[in-house]
Amino acid sequence: MNHQTAFHTQAMDWELTSRRSIMVLLVDDQLVVAEAVRRALLDMPEIDFHYCSNPLEALAIAKKVRPTVILQDLVMPAMSGLELVHEYRADPETKDIPVIVLSTKEEATVKGDAFRAGANDYLVKLPDRIELIARIRYHSAAYLAQIQRDEAYRALRKSQQDLMGANLELQRLTNVDGLTGLSNRRYFDQYIDSEWRQAIRAEEPISLVMVDIDSFKQYNDTYGHLAGDEILRTVAQTVMRSFRRPKDLAARFGGEEFIVLLPQTAACDLGTLADKVVSAVEALDLPHSASTVGRMVTISVGGATSIPRNGDSFLSLIEAADKALLEAKQQGKNRALTNAG
Repeated sequence: MNHQTAFHTQAMDWELTSRRSIMVLLVDDQLVVAEAVRRALLDMPEIDFHYCSNPLEALAIAKKVRPTVILQDLVMPAMSGLELVHEYRADPETKDIPVIVLSTKEEATVKGDAFRAGANDYLVKLPDRIELIARIRYHSAAYLAQIQRDEAYRALRKSQQDLMGANLELQRLTNVDGLTGLSNRRYFDQYIDSEWRQAIRAEEPISLVMVDIDSFKQYNDTYGHLAGDEILRTVAQTVMRSFRRPKDLAARFGGEEFIVLLPQTAACDLGTLADKVVSAVEALDLPHSASTVGRMVTISVGGATSIPRNGDSFLSLIEAADKALLEAKQQGKNRALTNAG
């Protein structure tokens, strides 16, 4: 594809980017060249022109004025044009800016060196005014279109990340009990089904505890339902903090009852864990004048352990823990009892 055809293919990009001003930075030690380029662009209101005569200052000026294209002389004192092109390409702020190399000679080897250094185009100076403007517009349009694509991509990525975050938050909310912050019953049922299958495959123990707030109806009758909700939240968070392993899951089972699944937990460890949560709630020292146990909020805990086999149902584990909880209540509450499944 020749340059003239390429210029036409950029027509749409030019229309999209023409509202953004083109900035030309000329780096050349010859004032006569600078004046010629300035005059060539004089009646182009959409093109701004900036001139730098010292190649040692060119990179800093490019980073400051943010050109859409750089016209770069090839032979200059103090630093060659190719060295300067390398500097542009090595700096994150200028690495994508199009560079048109200006040379006094039409030589294939010189052109090859310029393109290998990172130049985008090559012109023999002084070029025809129409060709100069066409190439400035072509490279600027391509550069501005790239900026727009990058901005659109970043916006798209942010939108995708925001959407993913919103979906994750929505998923989290659908799995959480709104009052206590624990997992809800629906999520617990999914989780225990998955972990139960894993325990069968690995032939490993899985334990469960059920927690019930003692005399909770009397608490509500005495202190009111708002105070009762606060007690539910406080006890729930205490229960969750008492079981801290990554796979432990605490959920609200219903009303004032909580349930905690403890994968890979043997019966010999379950009693200690159950006693720990009873003591943790008692240590809160929350007043409960209507309690049948004492003068503070307490809980009763029932636990069970099983090493399930194919054909077993996790409902048997829940039933065993529920039975142990009932026995703990019957024995005076504020205690934990465990059964091996």
